Amino acid sequence: MNMKVEINNQLIDVFVIKKRQKNTYLRVKEDGIYITTNYLTTNKYILNLLRENENKIIKMQEHLKKKQEYNQDFFYLGKKYNIVKSNLNDIIIGTDTIIVKDELILNKWLVKQARIIFKENLDEIYKIFPVEIPYPSLTIRKMKTRWGVCNTRIKKITLNLELIKKDKKYLDYVIVHELSHLVYPNHGSDFWHLVSILVPNYKVLRKELNSYE
Repeated sequence: MNMKVEINNQLIDVFVIKKRQKNTYLRVKEDGIYITTNYLTTNKYILNLLRENENKIIKMQEHLKKKQEYNQDFFYLGKKYNIVKSNLNDIIIGTDTIIVKDELILNKWLVKQARIIFKENLDEIYKIFPVEIPYPSLTIRKMKTRWGVCNTRIKKITLNLELIKKDKKYLDYVIVHELSHLVYPNHGSDFWHLVSILVPNYKVLRKELNSYE
């Protein structure tokens, strides 16, 4: 037997399953509320049960929503992982799974990894950069419209934190791109020639990165 009930200003499906049992059980799932009860239980009793437990149902819905947010695909250095929520205060990375307690811990871990990896790649590319340039300072932050920014006046490059989710080839391209601005502060033919020395396929990588935006 099915019915609908309004909870928290939402109309929710209620699935009533009657069995030979004494107790009544209420569960909240993605597609609605499931009530398992006795054959003699009336609709009036079920509706009263829902009203009496409305606050608990709302909390259960919120918990389910948070759980769904973490059981999803996540990309780190170009590899796809499934995020699984746990009660651990640390992060465990498996072959294709990241086990983490909450979004705050995950974000802190991503920032920490980005600081290490971005700095390492910047150092490696700087050593082989074909033109002598001053070593820039590095800033990492989330940006909505750019993968990297170069401030030629103070010799600083800023890299988008989201690059930590993509294959390192994109990170390397963006680093070469921004370092090249310390030589050519424009996007002229000389600039792109300099980029192409270390990243011959820059046009392909640039197109692929733009498709993410």
